[in-house]
Amino acid sequence: MQRAYEILEGTTNDRITKGFQIFIITLIAVNVLVVIIETEESVLDEYGYLFTPFEVFSIVVFTAEYAGRIIVCKLNPKYQNSKYARVRILFTPMMLVDLAAILPFFLPFVVTDVRFIRIIRLLRLFRLFKLARYSDPMQTLGEVFKSKAGDLAVAFFILFIVLIFASSLMYHAEHEAQPEVFSSIPASMWWGVITLTTIGYGDTYPVTVMGKIVAGGVAVLGIAVYAIPTGIMASAFTEELRKKRQKNAKHCPHCGEEI
Repeated sequence: MQRAYEILEGTTNDRITKGFQIFIITLIAVNVLVVIIETEESVLDEYGYLFTPFEVFSIVVFTAEYAGRIIVCKLNPKYQNSKYARVRILFTPMMLVDLAAILPFFLPFVVTDVRFIRIIRLLRLFRLFKLARYSDPMQTLGEVFKSKAGDLAVAFFILFIVLIFASSLMYHAEHEAQPEVFSSIPASMWWGVITLTTIGYGDTYPVTVMGKIVAGGVAVLGIAVYAIPTGIMASAFTEELRKKRQKNAKHCPHCGEEI
């Protein structure tokens, strides 16, 4: 049991543990590649017979990994003294990702709606997020999001307020000139989103002088507003990398300075 925990959680650096991690990472990558290439009809017609056995093999591996993590979870120091350890671990973010990765295979046996099955099959792309267990950069990104969740929530709330304000101004400026395009404030929000994000598809644009003035101001404001979450993420990511570098750095036993 202890050995299984070490392999699944990667707490050791021996050859078997590293081999297991490389195997899982490769399997995840190939699964995502299969989801993408099977949308090509020519590939599906010629090699489609290979996809089903590979899917079954992948599900067996991923399901065994999922079940194994539940079985050995009590060896994790975080859950050793927990009476409901196996229930708690089921609702951790990574276990939910693991569940989403295997559900698309089993749900079609329960649900028969073809449209629903097609949507569910897209969930196989969630297998990509399983890489977060084995990728330091993805783990760092997750820690950054977790540490700055409050700041990002405030930034996006400000962005939402600006979007409503900009869409309302544009509606009143353009509604009479283009009633079919700017028919309401909710309809004008499409213009607000593509302008604030500086994408500007060109399918919705102002034709009046007042509308163009509003659009110019909103476009400039969009650059400033989107710089807020970008700055938060950049500084947090740099800080997290600095912490990890300090944690992994060797220090002099005498003066404590980094070697």
